[in-house]
Amino acid sequence: MKKLVLFFALIVLGLGCKDKKRNTPEIAKRDTTITVETSFTELFIDSTFLRRFMSAYPMQDSLSAKFQSFYNHRNYQFAWFFPDGMAEFVPSFLSLRNDYIHYSGDSSLYDPALEAAIDSLSQLKKINPNDSLAASTELKLTEQFFRYTDLAYSGDHRINTQELNWFIPRNKLNPEIFLDSLMKNKGKNLSAYEPVNRQYNLLKEKLLQYYAISKNGEPALLETDKKFKYGDSDSLIFKLKNRLHLLGDLPAPDSSLTFDSTLVTAVKQFQQRSGLKATGVTSPAFYKELNVPVESRIRTILINMERIRWMPAAPATDYILVNIPEFTMHVYEQGNLAFDMVVVVGSEANSTVIFSGTLNQVVFSPYWNVPNSILKREILPGIRKNPNYLARHNMEWNGGTVRQKPGKSNSLGLVKFLFPNSYNIYFHDTPSKSLFNESQRAFSHGCIRLAEPKKLAEWLLRKDSTWTSEKITKAMNAGKEKYVRLRKPNEVPVFIGYFTSWVDRQGNLQFRKDVYGHDKKMEERLFGKKEVAATALAE
Repeated sequence: MKKLVLFFALIVLGLGCKDKKRNTPEIAKRDTTITVETSFTELFIDSTFLRRFMSAYPMQDSLSAKFQSFYNHRNYQFAWFFPDGMAEFVPSFLSLRNDYIHYSGDSSLYDPALEAAIDSLSQLKKINPNDSLAASTELKLTEQFFRYTDLAYSGDHRINTQELNWFIPRNKLNPEIFLDSLMKNKGKNLSAYEPVNRQYNLLKEKLLQYYAISKNGEPALLETDKKFKYGDSDSLIFKLKNRLHLLGDLPAPDSSLTFDSTLVTAVKQFQQRSGLKATGVTSPAFYKELNVPVESRIRTILINMERIRWMPAAPATDYILVNIPEFTMHVYEQGNLAFDMVVVVGSEANSTVIFSGTLNQVVFSPYWNVPNSILKREILPGIRKNPNYLARHNMEWNGGTVRQKPGKSNSLGLVKFLFPNSYNIYFHDTPSKSLFNESQRAFSHGCIRLAEPKKLAEWLLRKDSTWTSEKITKAMNAGKEKYVRLRKPNEVPVFIGYFTSWVDRQGNLQFRKDVYGHDKKMEERLFGKKEVAATALAE
């Protein structure tokens, strides 16, 4: 294939031209059925003025197409003004935009001239559509809205997600639908129609709290590894209480030097939201997490907000989400959490890929077809050392490869779950149950091991009355491989994600270790490019 470089280069160039045409949104035709009598507002923009505006303020092709389509759909009606003044949802949008500028540090949307025009026009009780200030402000607000939604909800397009080992398709956004909803609902109840995963706004609230902590000064670090437990007294306990209070784990300030029951609860909460065992006793691992600088936590939150922008809004259907740094599977039924399950994911050297798929098969008593990499690295050296290696491990040759026979000692355990993908990753049982007791569970060759595989099998097959709990147990222990394909309506979307910060169902801000170093790569791309927020809005 490499010898045909020129031939394929020409093909790629040809495809590139086609892709460019295909990726640029088509411009909607002008809807001339809308008239003054049938319109949302009596104000209309002169088409010549709109063309002059677009010449004076050139836009990227995709933004230009969205912009023109929006006004063609409306037959050039105003969106942000009525004859008797500015629309009441304008402040709602400006608040959203200013929030974004503040928490993201991206001031590219801030336009002092537009702010002055809005201030001036907001005082008027009558809007003249032929007034150039009113018409240009209308168009600038629309342009800002489309740019805002692209930045705030679609993520930084300068970032190539696949370079960061993220293969879940980016969320696709239709800003016109959001703007229509904003107008229809007069800027109220935004959370009901804002086109973003709910985690985004939950993290944003926590981010603002951490900004406030940072502004007031970093709380004192605890430079000790001293073990404290209930009943202890020490001068350092005051510093411990102070830092936990500022981070939100200790409800009220406490200057006493005693490790009381309230502090035990606070320590346990901090341990839980840091991925540590909630013992209520301090330890070196506890202090390491506690002393992470607030500025570092802020960057972690921003990194994960960027990732969440790439995700679709949480579907109101059945789906499965595995969060790699959390070592946890979350199973949702009709959009509501059904149950959680601890998992083991790939080691740093054999990292689990971040992608999405559709679970459509349950395999009971599976064979394990040994991957070539493991065959070369582990199996063949084992055979050379011990001719009985295969028999001792319940394995056999299968053509030119090796497979492990079904059974309790099988590396895949008694059941596996397939969501076909090019990465050869799936869920499965395991005979190595002790690993689920570890707080850090990155041990596998890339696939995801389940602590409670039968529970998942029962949930997936719950709509088929023939698959009782007893029958599932029998199939798992039959010693004979059996594939069960889920019916099309019962197939389940699967998301393998990577989030080192999120807000849990109790409203607690969670942090986890960057097990694969993906945060570090994101940090280099994000914070080397961000502009400093406008001073007036950063205050």
